[in-house]
Amino acid sequence: MKIYINYFLKVLITSPCSASVIIQYGIKSWPIWECEPSKFPWHYEDKEICLIIEGQATISSQKGDIYVIKAGDLVEFPAGLYCEWEVTKSIKKHYRLGS
Repeated sequence: MKIYINYFLKVLITSPCSASVIIQYGIKSWPIWECEPSKFPWHYEDKEICLIIEGQATISSQKGDIYVIKAGDLVEFPAGLYCEWEVTKSIKKHYRLGS
């Protein structure tokens, strides 16, 4: 199987996320995901929007982009993104999948 890299896929980070956006989208009612410090590959089949509640991670895309996300950031991962997560401080996030 061949994997094609879409060079137009970008991770979007809003730092810090405003309280009005959190309220507008009902982010505090979204599911929570947590992870201890670790390193692992990931593929986003669907778009994901998440609010980092605690911790920090470095996300490296296959094409070489590097993103550091931390508590207070609103992050949008596009569908189709292949990346590697390196959780440097235990992370906790609210997340929503799909558009």
